[in-house]
Amino acid sequence: MSQLVFKVEGMSCGHCEAAVREEVSKIAGVTTISVTAQEGSLRVDEDGTVAPDAIIAAVDEAGYDATQVS
Repeated sequence: MSQLVFKVEGMSCGHCEAAVREEVSKIAGVTTISVTAQEGSLRVDEDGTVAPDAIIAAVDEAGYDATQVS
């Protein structure tokens, strides 16, 4: 299991967090999602099979821009 951390631009509220959480949760292999609009952060625990690009694409689908931090 590993953790991927992303900076997410444009989130400002709980609705934004929920939208990101919903899209990222659709990715197979994602086990835990932590989204914080105030910090503009997204932390994803995954089983080692998830490509960071898949998470970035899911965040994009939710209407936000993500960049991988670690």
